[in-house]
Amino acid sequence: MKVSIAYGGPASGQKRDWDRQVEFLREAEQMGVDIIWSAEAWGMDGISTLAYLAAVTKRVQLGTGILQISARTPAMTAMTALSMAAISGDRFILGLGVSGPQVVEGLHGVKFKQPLTRLRETVDIVKQAFTGEKITYGGSHHVLPLPGGEGKALRLAQPANDEIPIWLATLGPKSLEYTGEVADGWVGTSFVPSAPQATIGYIQAGAGRAGRDPNSLDYQAGGAVQFGEDIDQLVAPRRSGVAFTLGAMGSSITNFYNDAYRRAGFDEEALKVQRLWITGDREKAAQLVPIELILQTNFLGSVSQVTERVRAYRDAGVTVLRVQPEGADAQERLDSLGGIVDIVRTLNRERDGE
Repeated sequence: MKVSIAYGGPASGQKRDWDRQVEFLREAEQMGVDIIWSAEAWGMDGISTLAYLAAVTKRVQLGTGILQISARTPAMTAMTALSMAAISGDRFILGLGVSGPQVVEGLHGVKFKQPLTRLRETVDIVKQAFTGEKITYGGSHHVLPLPGGEGKALRLAQPANDEIPIWLATLGPKSLEYTGEVADGWVGTSFVPSAPQATIGYIQAGAGRAGRDPNSLDYQAGGAVQFGEDIDQLVAPRRSGVAFTLGAMGSSITNFYNDAYRRAGFDEEALKVQRLWITGDREKAAQLVPIELILQTNFLGSVSQVTERVRAYRDAGVTVLRVQPEGADAQERLDSLGGIVDIVRTLNRERDGE
């Protein structure tokens, strides 16, 4: 099992604290973190900061977790990925996702229709570009070259590189199956280790139908990590975040996160929290978030409790543990990170029979 961390997100860029973030991420690399992911929502973009990190790190892989496919043309996505692979010494992972209707239509002005079809077309074109072929495509959303104009089929001037890993952030059953068909890894969210069939199960089924070995993919999932003896105190700060995910990460009609938690056994609770959030009663929505959901989707408690949770993730099929180290300051966050890295190393040795 590998360990990854992420930075950025909706609130990124509000403070001029980039230097402190870089210092933390470089420390994470020294501790043995395997992958650093950028995040792209409506804050900092997912590439420029990652390019900077490529220059100040040496070993760690660098991935986009994720680039929004509606924010860039597929060809530009491919050009960006090839550039990042070149400047990072082939440490780059291209993570892609469809985002959601509020961001896609509200921020980028693109219709959020047939998101899986758009994702398929994007991946097809990106893979074509990676091989060095002339890019030609006839899809529902992308037609290259554009008919009736002066354009012609072009190949990218950058050297071909079809070894760039493509990881997909998917949550709907059909999208998860598609991930199994074509991707190198899954950028997972809303994963519940007691119900891996709600997410990883679909990916493995898709891989099997495509004639691929399901074990050839990486499966990433995780949550916040904080050590302590008072579980109630550790759970309390997580309630509002989970309620936000259940109620606000999407529209009242389309919320992939809510749907995934419902499939994982929290059907009634997820719907109640969503309804309360949408109607404006956010405090009550947070209070109705089940403690068990918070515990299963985070790494909270004593060393032994966190170890058992990590073991549950490993046994459920997760190969990359994404962690969000918590603490009052940078040092406490590094302590949390170091603690869970040590746990993963111990479990890896246990698995290898050392």
